[in-house]
Amino acid sequence: MKENGITRAWWVFDYENNEILTSHKALAGLTRHFRSEMPDFDRHEGIFLQVGPETGTLQGVFVHNTNRGQAAGGTRFWFYDRIEDFLFDGIRLSKGMTYKNALADLWWGGGKGVIAVPSNQDRNDPAFRKTLYTEYAKFVTSLKGCYVTAEDVGTLPEDMDTIFSATRFTTCIPEEKGGSGNPSKLTGIGVARAMEGALDALGMKGISGKTVSVQGSGHVARFMTEELLKKGVGSVILHDIFQSSLDTAKAMFGTEPRVKYRLIEKGDMSPLFEKADVVSPCATGGTLNDDTIPKIRAAIIAGGANNQLEDEARHAKMLQEREIVYTPDFLNNRMGIVNCANEQYGYVNNDPAIYRHLNYEWENAIYALTKNIVLDSKKSGMTTYEQALHMTQKKMREPHPIWGNRSREIIRSLILNQ
Repeated sequence: MKENGITRAWWVFDYENNEILTSHKALAGLTRHFRSEMPDFDRHEGIFLQVGPETGTLQGVFVHNTNRGQAAGGTRFWFYDRIEDFLFDGIRLSKGMTYKNALADLWWGGGKGVIAVPSNQDRNDPAFRKTLYTEYAKFVTSLKGCYVTAEDVGTLPEDMDTIFSATRFTTCIPEEKGGSGNPSKLTGIGVARAMEGALDALGMKGISGKTVSVQGSGHVARFMTEELLKKGVGSVILHDIFQSSLDTAKAMFGTEPRVKYRLIEKGDMSPLFEKADVVSPCATGGTLNDDTIPKIRAAIIAGGANNQLEDEARHAKMLQEREIVYTPDFLNNRMGIVNCANEQYGYVNNDPAIYRHLNYEWENAIYALTKNIVLDSKKSGMTTYEQALHMTQKKMREPHPIWGNRSREIIRSLILNQ
């Protein structure tokens, strides 16, 4: 992009004419690419890119559907070899946020921020990160509120503090500044609830004594493991490509004999193939695909990663044919956005607006919904993904009672005013 002199770019879906508009003729080829080779492009309302003015990093904001309110979703700081991979991830993740927010009954639409890790910088350098997240936050501010950001993979609590210093369009604000803080603990507990729901639907009597193989040992995976230990899990095997992440997990669990640690190479999918009751993808997406599904030996897949199915419909069907129960990620990992979504409304102790999602009684709680989706899919013949998506799409069509499609109006004004 910089080679062509482009530092800012956008794509917007024109609903009146059913076409994609773009800010630069040089990007027309990528526009065609959306239609022909990116099946997750789904009438996204806006895609905005910038090259960081100081860091030179590629940064993106992806707005999918805002019927239920402003686009909300975390900012991912990750590795991408090609701009197509960067765009594919943002498009896919933002659509997943629409599903997640709708299924959780939140009045938010779906969006995602994505930042590419540069090859010529130390991504862990505090000074670099402060500059990076400051310029990214200013980018979010420039979009006038069509997107509200939050924490995601690669973005740390201290980065959220930096973001908050330069934009008000953010959630997951540090607790000492009146925010809800790091949502990882609640997210991890939510994934554990999904496991319990699936196990009970199959008559496997809960998590006690079971073996769980986890792909990734980051924040969500660690808090999920903590919850599983409380529930009497037999064994948890944590796999990661980063020794530092495994070391953090070891410091958290000490000499707990039920937790095992394995360092693996990048691209190693063996965590999915362990002989376990449950496998839990808690790293990046697209790991359930033609290559991995035939080798999976677990009865249940329930993880915290977004977009685990490489091709949602086809790979959900493959899992069903192998009699492997897949719990949809946009149900499992909702607690991150649930924790952050309504910061502006204040807090109460043991907030029922949050903790009802984690109880065992509410019909839309993670446990109950997972159990019912698994049971209903067996009756209907639909995959669990289709069963959950049917419920989600119905909710997606419900407009926010006050601000439905507000983001579309904001995007339209941005384009009109250049």
